[in-house]
Amino acid sequence: MALARRSRVAARPRVREGLPHPRGATWDGKGVNFSLFSANATKVEVCLFDGRGDRETERIELPEYTNEIWHGWVPDIGPGTIYGYRVHGPYAPEQGHRFNPNKLLLDPYARAHVGELKWDPACFGYTIGAEGDDLTFDERDSAPLMPKSVVVDPDFDWQQEARWTRVPWERTIVYETHVRGYTKRHPAVGEHQRGTFAGLATKEVTDYIKSLGVTSVELLPIHTFINDSYL
Repeated sequence: MALARRSRVAARPRVREGLPHPRGATWDGKGVNFSLFSANATKVEVCLFDGRGDRETERIELPEYTNEIWHGWVPDIGPGTIYGYRVHGPYAPEQGHRFNPNKLLLDPYARAHVGELKWDPACFGYTIGAEGDDLTFDERDSAPLMPKSVVVDPDFDWQQEARWTRVPWERTIVYETHVRGYTKRHPAVGEHQRGTFAGLATKEVTDYIKSLGVTSVELLPIHTFINDSYL
């Protein structure tokens, strides 16, 4: 089957077509490949921000569209780059479409975030309290209120050779836990390591878990989440 592909003119000559995979922002040592799914968008822009994530410094249109994936490669940026998306398309709530490029979007495939959401009516794509309510179109920029995505270096120095124990399934005992809650309450975890994977990996913690006969630790949801405005 032929690839469904549609080219877009890059906002800047330095932007190349890149690849539709992997999803998200991927650093290759020379630049970053951005890849985002949207079947109904008409244009996708990557917004780059300063080192604090406060000020938008550049807006780059992703030049390629392959099988419902928008993508492009941007040179001379790398780990630590703070970014977000503005996605253009139809605003037709009755049909399930609420594209609004005034609203900065997090990358759903991001591996790191920076900043906190500041709940405000300008976060919403519609104007709260206006006639028509959620069928209206809000033109306020939400970027100052939004957390942003961060490009990361996928390499990790394990500092020592990793040793994986292949325990047969019939002998496996799984221990489920939350990183934050467990490390916050364990007396052997230092304050600076609470809420971190490093805290969970401290010798006192692993020794205790192993003393229970546990062979595997399953971490409950570790993805970023945002509390509702009323919490």
